[in-house]
Amino acid sequence: MIHVRHRQFLPALIAGVFLLITLCTGSEVAAAQPNFLVILCDDLGYGDLECYGHPHIKTPNLNRLADQGIRFTDFYSAAPVCSPARVGLLTGQTPNRLGIYDWIPENHPMYLKKETPTTASLLRANGYQTAVCGKWHCNGKFNSDEQDQPDDNGFDYWFATQNNAAPRHQNPKNFVRNGEAVGPLEGFSCGLVAEEAIHWLKSERKTEKPFYLQVCFHEPHEPVESPRDLVEEYMGVARNEDEAQYFANVANMDRAVGNLISTIDQLGLGQDTLVVFTSDNGPETLSRYPNAKRSYGSPGEMRGMKLHIYEGGIRVAGIMRWTGQINPGQESSTPVCSLDFLPTFCSLAGVALPKKMTLDGCDVSSLLSGHEFDRPEPLFWHYYRAYSIPKVAMRDGEWKIVAHWSGPNVDDPQRRLGGNVNPQSQEFIKTAKLTRFELYRIATDPHETTDVSAQFPQVLARLSKKLTAKYEAIQQSCPEWEFPEAKQ
Repeated sequence: MIHVRHRQFLPALIAGVFLLITLCTGSEVAAAQPNFLVILCDDLGYGDLECYGHPHIKTPNLNRLADQGIRFTDFYSAAPVCSPARVGLLTGQTPNRLGIYDWIPENHPMYLKKETPTTASLLRANGYQTAVCGKWHCNGKFNSDEQDQPDDNGFDYWFATQNNAAPRHQNPKNFVRNGEAVGPLEGFSCGLVAEEAIHWLKSERKTEKPFYLQVCFHEPHEPVESPRDLVEEYMGVARNEDEAQYFANVANMDRAVGNLISTIDQLGLGQDTLVVFTSDNGPETLSRYPNAKRSYGSPGEMRGMKLHIYEGGIRVAGIMRWTGQINPGQESSTPVCSLDFLPTFCSLAGVALPKKMTLDGCDVSSLLSGHEFDRPEPLFWHYYRAYSIPKVAMRDGEWKIVAHWSGPNVDDPQRRLGGNVNPQSQEFIKTAKLTRFELYRIATDPHETTDVSAQFPQVLARLSKKLTAKYEAIQQSCPEWEFPEAKQ
C-alpha cells in the first residue's frame, strides 16, 4: 500500500458528505456539486517552478496555490507528448486505446471521437456548465465538420487553437470562439487565455450551475515570447537572452494563474472549486528542432525530458487546492496521474460512470481528505516515438519498470517511423513485441540512476509479466486510422 505524507491532516468528512449528496434529489445534487478548474501548461518541466526547486524563476502565485493545498511530488501526465496527454486527461484512458499515438499535426486524421466519454461530456450531462480556453490539440481538422470539435466532446463554450497560438504567441490571430474565428488579438497567449476564462466566469457562466473549466496555456511551449519587463528581470541570472525569455515565459504564465485564481476567490468560489494545476508533459529540449532555441525548461533531477518514457518526460508539477476541504500546506508522494481526473471528478460530483467504460485512471478523492490510497491498477505509458530507447513503462507502487520493443527507434536508419503516425508506424504499434526490461525502485531512486533488475529477479519477473499483459491487451484494442494516400 502507498502511504501519503502530509504535514497536516483533514478530518475525514468529505466522503460522508458526498455519500449524502448522492441520496439527494436532482436539485439538491446540483446545489452541492463542486466546481472544477483544471489549469494545464504546455511543456512545463518538473523543475520549472519555484515551489519545485527552480533556482531563478519566481512563481509567487503558484507557490501560494501550493501552500493553500497539496503539492504532489509524484504527479504524472498521461503521456510524454502533447495530444495523447490531453486526450488521456479528458478521458481517463491511456491514449493508445483511442488511437491518439502522437501529437496531432494540422489536417491529420487522428482525433478524439465524440462517442468517447470525457469529463466534460459526463459532467455536462449531469447539470454542469463546461468551458475550455486555450490549446485544444485533440484533432487534426480543427473547426471543421470533418472531425469532432470541443463542443462535440462535451464543452458548451470554447475559445481555442488547434495547436500553438499563431503566427506567434504574442498577438496571435488563430483563436476560434464557439466555431467563429476571432481574428487578431493583442497580448501574450497565456494572458489572453486567462482573460477569456475570467470573462466566462463573470459573464457567460450560469451561477446556478456547477462548472467544469479547463484552461490550457500554450506556455512555455516554443515559440517562446515574453513581456520585456519580465525578460529584463532575468537577464542578470540567465546565461543568455533566450534563457531569460524562457524564465520570463514561466513567470508570465504564473501571472496569468494569479489573475485566474484571484477571480475565483473574488467571486466567492474558492470553497466550491477544486483547482488542479499541472503540465501536459516534461520540458522541450534545445536540440530537437531549429526553432527550439529558447527551450530551457528543467526536468529537475529527473532523467530525460519531453518525448522520453523516463521520469523527465512524464513526471510533472501537480498542485490541488480546494479551500475549506483540503487542508493547506500538504505535500504528498502518492503517485497521481491526469488519467485520474475523470473518475475523481465524477466521484466528487456524484456522477455515475457509464457501464462497461474502460478506465486506466482511478478515483483518488480519498487523498483530498487525508486518507490512505491504494491504486487498484498500475500506471501505464506507451509512446512509440520515444527518444529514450525504452518505449513502454509501468509504475506499480514503489517500482517502475520500462521496456524496450522490437520496433524501430526514432533514429533507426533501416526502419523509418516517419514524422508522425502513418500506415507503417501503425503496423509497428499494433505488432511490436517487448524485448528487454529495466527495473527501478522509483520511490527511493526517482532519478532512475540504478537499474536493479539483476538484484530483484522476482520483482522483475512479476512486473514484466504484468506489463506485457497490459501492453498486449491495449495493443489489441488500438484503432487504426485511414490515410488517403494509402488508398491510392
